[in-house]
Parts: sequence; C-alpha cells; structure tokens
Amino acid sequence: MGSLKAKLQNFRFKGTLMIVLIFALIATILFIELSGVRYRYAQKELTLLPKEKIVTKTVALNSIKKDTLLLYSSNDKASMNALSQFEVILADMKYGTNALDLANEEIDGIENYSIIIILFSDLSHVGEMLIDICNWVHEDGGCVYFPLTIDKNAYSSAIENRIGIEASYGYSLVDSIYVDKDFMIGGGKAYGVTDAYESARTVQLNPKTTRVYAREGDKNGVPLIWEADYGDGKFVVNNFGMCDKAYRGFFAASLSLFGEVSLYPVINGSTFYLDDFPSQIPDGNSEYITRDFGTTIRDFYINIWWPDMMNLSDKYGIKYTGLAIECYDDAIDGTTDATPDTGTFLNFGNMLLRKGGEIGYHGYNHQPLAIGRDYKGIFEYKSWKDYASMEKAFGHLVDFCDELFPDVNMSIYVPPSNLLAAEGREMLIKEFPQIKTLSGIYLPDDVLDFALLQEYDVDENGVVDQPRIISGCDLDDFMKLGAMSELNMHYVNNHFTHPDDALDIERGAELGWKELKNRFDNYLDWLYKSAPNIRNFTGTEFSAAVQRFAAVAPKIEMYEDKVVVQIENFYDDAQFLIRFNEKKSDTITGGRLTHLTGNLYLLEADRETVTISFK
Repeated sequence: MGSLKAKLQNFRFKGTLMIVLIFALIATILFIELSGVRYRYAQKELTLLPKEKIVTKTVALNSIKKDTLLLYSSNDKASMNALSQFEVILADMKYGTNALDLANEEIDGIENYSIIIILFSDLSHVGEMLIDICNWVHEDGGCVYFPLTIDKNAYSSAIENRIGIEASYGYSLVDSIYVDKDFMIGGGKAYGVTDAYESARTVQLNPKTTRVYAREGDKNGVPLIWEADYGDGKFVVNNFGMCDKAYRGFFAASLSLFGEVSLYPVINGSTFYLDDFPSQIPDGNSEYITRDFGTTIRDFYINIWWPDMMNLSDKYGIKYTGLAIECYDDAIDGTTDATPDTGTFLNFGNMLLRKGGEIGYHGYNHQPLAIGRDYKGIFEYKSWKDYASMEKAFGHLVDFCDELFPDVNMSIYVPPSNLLAAEGREMLIKEFPQIKTLSGIYLPDDVLDFALLQEYDVDENGVVDQPRIISGCDLDDFMKLGAMSELNMHYVNNHFTHPDDALDIERGAELGWKELKNRFDNYLDWLYKSAPNIRNFTGTEFSAAVQRFAAVAPKIEMYEDKVVVQIENFYDDAQFLIRFNEKKSDTITGGRLTHLTGNLYLLEADRETVTISFK
C-alpha cells in the first residue's frame, strides 16, 4: 500500500512538473516574440548586385543589333500613344530598334531589318511603300506586325488577302478576350475588357494561311490575334483595338510568333506586399467584423486575419514583404511624439520574418513625402513643412525599426497611397542610402500627377523601380487581365493588400472576410496553376531579379541542329521566355527548360552561353 502511495505521489509530481515545463516553454516563446532577441532569418535566394556590376537597361540595349523597324507618325495621336508603349515593350524584350516618323521621313533600306512594326490603324501613312513591304515579306522572308486594328480603306483593301482576310463586315464589340490555352500563359479562358467598345473588325480569315490565337468572347468569336503566312515570310495581326499597359503581354506574345525560335528576357518572380504591416492596430469595432465574427478589430487581426494569411503563405509558398508604419498621426513638422505598441510590432514582425518574409519602410506616419502639394480633395493628407521635417520623421522610423529588428537589413520603400513627389524621392536616395528599392504602381492611375507610376527598371546606382501590378483580395476584370498580361510580358506577379481591406467597403468589406479570403485564394490558385514554376520572392529578391533582367543582352545564333544563346552582362542567373515556332527542343547545356504551354518554355540560364539542340 505504501509503495502504491509513493508511486501516485511521484506520478503527481511528474505531472505537475510537465505542466510547469509546458508553461515555461510558452513563456519563453512569448518572450522571444515580444523582445529584441535576434533571429537568424532565412538567406535570400537572390541578392542585390554590387554597384560595379550594375548595368542599366539603356546600356544593355546599346549592344543589341537594331534589326527591328518601328514605323509611326507624329501626326497621328493613336500612333504616338502606341509608340509610347512599344518603346518600353521592345526595350524590355531587348529588341534592337530604329523608330521612323513617317510624318517627316521616308522608308528606306527595309532589307536591313528582320521585323517591321507598323503603328497605324490608317495604312495610308505608309502609302505606296506598303506593296514593297509585302514583297519583302513574300520574297525575303520578312516579318510584319500590325499591333493596332487596321482601318478599312483603299490601302488596307489592297493587302487584305496577303494578311489572311477573305472578307470583313464592319466592327464588333470587344468586351472579353478568349486566349488559346497553347498561346499564352493563363490561356484557355476569356478575360473581361473594361471600357469595351466596337474596336475589332469583323473578319473572315483564310483557314489555309492563318492561325488564330485569340478571339472575342469564346472559341468561336471574332478573330483578335492571328498570324498569316505569305511566301517566305509572315504577318501577325492584332485586331482588339486596345493599346495600353494592361495589354503589353498580348503584344509580347504576338511578337514571339516570329522566327524559328523567339526569345526575350523576363524577371520570373512572384511577390506579395502587406501595406501598413506591421503597424498600430486600429481600436474599436468594425461593422462587418462584428457582423461576421462578433469580435474587435484587434482580435480579428491577431486571431483571424493573420493566421489566414499565414495559412495561404504555407499553401502557396508565399514570402510576404511587410511595410512598417510607425503611427497614423498627421504631424508634418518633424515632431515624432507617437508611442507605438512595440509588442504588436515585434509579434507580427518576427512572425513575418521567421516565415521567410521581409520588412520594408512605409512611413513614420501615412503622410506622403511631398512639400507644398495640393491633394485636390481626393485625399485628406497634409504636405510636409519642409525637407528637414520629412528627413527627421523618416529617420525616426528607421531608428524605430533598427531598434526592434536589429539584425534585419531593410532596403525597400513603398509610399503611402503610392504618392511620392520628386523631392521625396531625392530625400530618400540622398539621406538614406540603404534604400535600394522604390515600389509604386504599374498600371495607370490618373488620380494625381505625382502618383508613383513605374516601369521595371534600375538606375546607375542600383536603385530599383519595382511597381506593384494588382491589389486587394477582390480583383476586378481590369486587374485580372493585367495580371495575366504581365505573366506573359515579364513573367511576374506583384501584388499588394492591406490588413484593413476587410474593414473598407470600397475594397470589398461588405462581402465579408471569409468571401474576400476565398476570392484571394481563387486568384492564388489560378496564378500558381498558370505559372507553377514562378519564383516566390521577397521584395528585395524581386529587385535583385529586376537588376539581372535589366542588364542582360541576349543574342541568338541559329544553326540547322541547334540554337546558341549568348548572354552579355550575365552575372549568376538569367531568365527568358522562349518559343519554338518551327523547331522542337531536345537537349540543353548552360540552363534548364521548363514547359509552360504550347510551344512556350521558361529558359533559366546559369551560364553566359546556352545551347539548345533540336530534335
């Protein structure tokens, strides 16, 4: 009996000890979360290039042979708009280009080119030279691209049979674009078009000489993208009528139809930004959070929103880049009297970092870096008193983050509401040289003239312009089309959202967080099924990829049994989309080929010379 009693007491003691140990472990974890303990965070997959290795896009283009002729007219508004788009598209694709203004110059020496791009709807701008161009296609194997819907007139009628048109019947409304699944990444479905109008000619094509890659509405709709064989050469025609940033991927894919093998550099990266995170959690309640969860905003952020976001990170391998904002006061005179909840910052920030994420700068407060600016009643922001006030406040944010996350290198800045004036950019780069990335937006925003509208680019100091493309959890038709387009232009996804999306009716709060999360999950499912090998990056890793993308200058050498790609300014990694139009790939040295769709592949080069043999 005594022995049994001793055993029971011993068991109780061990049970008590186990409980104590468990609570001690929990306390240790909480202490680590809420203290300045230094973690060894995940190493970056790609790192920013040293300054001496920076090569700008402009410098890289200087070594590319100029074998593409771009025809436009300064007297034609639509032509000039198209020119502004194609100058960037061709630079990013590393096509060496000469642009010719037919309002002031005449065409000469077309035999020196392999591709001619005609940026007109009205072909009378080209005049009688149009027949010479057609003969060049037929006899010399030239390639001609018409990116804009061709107007019906005497000049277009003269060449319609050459570009595959048998008959036409007026114009058709383009309110969606169905893309062939073997033509573009994300194809096999229709994408809605905002601001639709009757922009496509209703045409009947010659089935023997043409191949259609996109149609209006569905598989049986009006042809919107096609190629037409003509003698030894080829025409490619776009018939959808839109020409802005959201459609660049359609233009890039159309250009890639030329040549036995077509190749252009891409970034290959997927990045997700969390604006205003970590930050102060709003006090009180929200109508829709109370309706759906019966809890406070604080409890929603901590117990529902952030666990859901981490679950999505685990499901898709996402690396979030959080953008820290210290407070939401409206001080613009350099005073920094805020007393932020450092526990919240540490808790969220450390969890973000331990998941492989990154923290960047958003602001001391949410006032855009601008002096003496008029927000025209669109925003209730104030302008900073002067340069010194901006610098002092931003410096306080830097010190605050350094204190909380002492071993973390922070190099990204995203402006509040994507607003950054020239004086703000100057201050950031001059006074805070650790900032190597400025991230605004990609698709146009006409709200204010100092919205940070960017291209993917890098300056001579290595500072990267890295625009975000889409935002929020409830993507509209415009963003869905833009997202698909950019997979085909740069092979990228660059998205941002806010913790308070679930509180803002303009961002879908009325739908409820469960539905918003479901719609966001649906987008992620589409993205990673369309581009399963896209690289998940933090913001800095993405910028490192942009630096390499800007620098490379590929040159293709075609042989009977192989293609050799020589890559100038190769550092350690180069990414390309490559289409095998008339060849089939076999073995490869110097890189890896991954099939994407149809005859389109991702080429990941790990040497400056890549050789692909043909079957």
